[in-house]
Amino acid sequence: MSRSGPVVGLVGCAAGGVETACESFVRPARARGWGVAVTLTPTAGSWLAGSDELATLQDAAGLPVRVHPRAPGERSPHPPLDCCVVAPASANSVAKLALGIGDNQALTMLCELLGNPAIPLVVFPRVNAAHTRHPAWPGHLAVLRAAGVRLIEGPGVWDLHEPGQAPSNRPLPWDTILAATEYALDGRP
Repeated sequence: MSRSGPVVGLVGCAAGGVETACESFVRPARARGWGVAVTLTPTAGSWLAGSDELATLQDAAGLPVRVHPRAPGERSPHPPLDCCVVAPASANSVAKLALGIGDNQALTMLCELLGNPAIPLVVFPRVNAAHTRHPAWPGHLAVLRAAGVRLIEGPGVWDLHEPGQAPSNRPLPWDTILAATEYALDGRP
């Protein structure tokens, strides 16, 4: 992959909609001239490994899809990032990131990026109303905001529903996520 345009890291977590990341984020990002380096949490990786989606993601991105950590001394298969997007971000991954828990390759990378002003971080929490009622949830979001994370959330962007009550096949707000990524790459707030 050539390094002519910016490189965006895409971290996909085990949340509904991760299976749409290739068509809805990777291909449009590549059409904008961005490189895309995909990393998946272990559960998201196992979900997509059972289909052709993992190979499709790798082909579309032009880089290996990372799920597992590399061995000591092994070089990263991804180029340096200009921006990183976590979409969809599960409630579990949002909480771990806010607490600094890097217990898999994706979260280790995100914990290293958090608070680095040179590499903007955009996060779309794919959560339901029950997740947001947890007493720790507002604190997790406050920590991420304080670290400069651009959160994609709120009414009109991602309306909250009770578990199992959301409309079926509800699409993720990929257009909003792409726009936030473009703003981040341009250095806009």
